[in-house]
Amino acid sequence: MKKVTIQEIADFSGVSKFAVSRALSGKSGVSAQTREMILKAAGQLGYFKDTGKSVMLQSSPTYTEGEAHSGAILVLFPNVRYQDADSLYWGPVFNGISARLNQRGADILTLTEPSGEHMFSLLNPKAIGGIVTIGAVSTQILLDIKKLEIPVVMVDHQDPAFQADAVFADNFHCMREMMVKLISKGYKNFQFVGLIGYAQSFYERWIGFKSVLDDHNLKQEQIAELIGPEIAHIHEAIPKVVASYELPEVFVCTNDTTALFVMEALQKLGIDVPGHVQITGFDNTDESLPLLATVDVSKELLGMRAVDKLLWRMANPQSNFEKLLIQGEVILKDNSVFNKDQEI
Repeated sequence: MKKVTIQEIADFSGVSKFAVSRALSGKSGVSAQTREMILKAAGQLGYFKDTGKSVMLQSSPTYTEGEAHSGAILVLFPNVRYQDADSLYWGPVFNGISARLNQRGADILTLTEPSGEHMFSLLNPKAIGGIVTIGAVSTQILLDIKKLEIPVVMVDHQDPAFQADAVFADNFHCMREMMVKLISKGYKNFQFVGLIGYAQSFYERWIGFKSVLDDHNLKQEQIAELIGPEIAHIHEAIPKVVASYELPEVFVCTNDTTALFVMEALQKLGIDVPGHVQITGFDNTDESLPLLATVDVSKELLGMRAVDKLLWRMANPQSNFEKLLIQGEVILKDNSVFNKDQEI
């Protein structure tokens, strides 16, 4: 296989060879955002496959249920606001991880990814038996982990530069199921809302959304501002969109948090929700929201199955990597759902 060159990465990324070289070597001279973009591009092109296999080479004993394990399990949170143990989504995931590790007799450490310093400057890698990453951990941190050959399982995230086992909700099929049910109720006009490039789960939900519209021959005129960088500031983006475009029947949001922000922005404009427009969410993190629909994801189960997969990986370091999907349950809210042929 031909080795991927720095020039190829530069051309693909739209940056200079100098920037690529600095990013790949971990040197200063490029911003954190540009470095992350370059590392992901290099991963997509297969650069890191050329620099060594991302498999765990150390031999590991076969672990059994209830046995105390050699080395603590590190739970690594991203350095991102709202993605911590207090989060309505990530908190239950962490609880599932902690509960399963207690069942297995393993010690647990938690860490928020450090910024501007080496991953393990505060920890002894030899004392860590495995790592569970939660959410969108940066590519640079993942590459630091890769050098240490410590078994890793990622929850709700994957990265082209770092091959590892991963546990996800079945985002694609759950979104498809929700959309089919909404269309069966008579809804035809939808707009997707959320930064689809932020997380793999968001992108999969977007693809599921589009695929159902295609299946039912529903014309898709997606408002670009609702899925691009602008939507990171929802309270600013929504008024601009409302001023320029006709309201859809349903805003289909990447998750319940996005749905809440969209709802707040619309209500500030005097638009009644769910009277004038309907909103759907995903993850079922706030049962009080007057959503048309959401998807209940068993967040504790995501955490528990991540631990199960990690312990299996520690005992089977040479096996191919796996992606485990957990099915969610589509919830149609009684206070919102109605047949479109009926009066509101």
